[in-house]
Amino acid sequence: MPVDPVVAQTTVETLGSLLGLGELSPLEDFVLSFVVAGGIVTFLLTLVAVSGIWGKRKITAAFTDRIAVNRIGPFGLLIIVADAVRLLSKELIIPEGVDRPAWDIAPFVMVASALLGFAVIPMGSGIQLADPEVGLAYVFAVASIASVGLIMAGYSSNNKYSLLGGLRAVAQNLAYEIPLILTAASVVIFAGTLQMSGIVEAQRAALVDLGGFGIKSWYAFVNPFAFLLFMAANLAEVGRNPFDIPEAPTEIVAGWQTEYSSVYFVLAYLSEFIHIFLGGAIITTIFLGGPTSPIVGLEILPGFVWFVIKILAVYLFTQWMRSAIPRVRIDQLIEIGWKGMLVLSFANLLLTAVIVGLIA
Repeated sequence: MPVDPVVAQTTVETLGSLLGLGELSPLEDFVLSFVVAGGIVTFLLTLVAVSGIWGKRKITAAFTDRIAVNRIGPFGLLIIVADAVRLLSKELIIPEGVDRPAWDIAPFVMVASALLGFAVIPMGSGIQLADPEVGLAYVFAVASIASVGLIMAGYSSNNKYSLLGGLRAVAQNLAYEIPLILTAASVVIFAGTLQMSGIVEAQRAALVDLGGFGIKSWYAFVNPFAFLLFMAANLAEVGRNPFDIPEAPTEIVAGWQTEYSSVYFVLAYLSEFIHIFLGGAIITTIFLGGPTSPIVGLEILPGFVWFVIKILAVYLFTQWMRSAIPRVRIDQLIEIGWKGMLVLSFANLLLTAVIVGLIA
């Protein structure tokens, strides 16, 4: 199967070719990688600022029939600037008895774990920082580092509510990361590779031919059960309803982030939304064809635009769940994860292996 060079080539290689550098030296590779990484981070921070500060309020208001921000700037967009200034200008209060430097490092660990995951996500038109052969395994590995930051924040805060929130977060991540990885493994069986560009390429063929056009063989269509299972497990991983347990405001104030204020609160809030978009990027890549259109022979938009549309659709789904579904209890959450989703993910993996084995 031929690989589209737009997908297979990393952004560093594309940029090097455009600059006429030929084979890159280690220094040139480092500088270009730094520039590309900066561009990706800037895009993500802009997306989080618009979606997390303004979009979240607008979406929640629409679902609950209320009026959202509409007075600060056109459509209320300047609330982004107002909130940023308000939060960053607040005093950073450090409670007595916190365990430093763990308390200081925890927010940075959580943000870094989410940002590092985007290094291997193909965003279209050659926009991919790196494309290792174990790209999918890398994404799950770095995303799971957030659990370390959560337990650090909860334990080091010297607050029983923070400790409970941190323990809940780790228990939740353990219960749902395994089903998440097992469900992704079923996609790997179909695609035959862990490489992110390879998984995207495997979904380019037509699943249904409609006379010159056709619906692409996205794994969301090929295996809808795995897609729904992954979406549900992803809700638990990013802490959205009905799995909004680590921060349950009515029970444990704000969970692991109770003692954080000012810039540290901003980092904690930022990490939450970057993880939501990382989850959306993974879903887009392994189930929704990555930065490709859904119709064979109808590439009317650039790949990057398709990618953004898809991750925003996943974000909209998470906010829908946040507004529509009540929170489950912690004992129910653990039972759903270990007794329900783990069993279903194993069944899906086994069934996928049998089907692929029979087809092969």
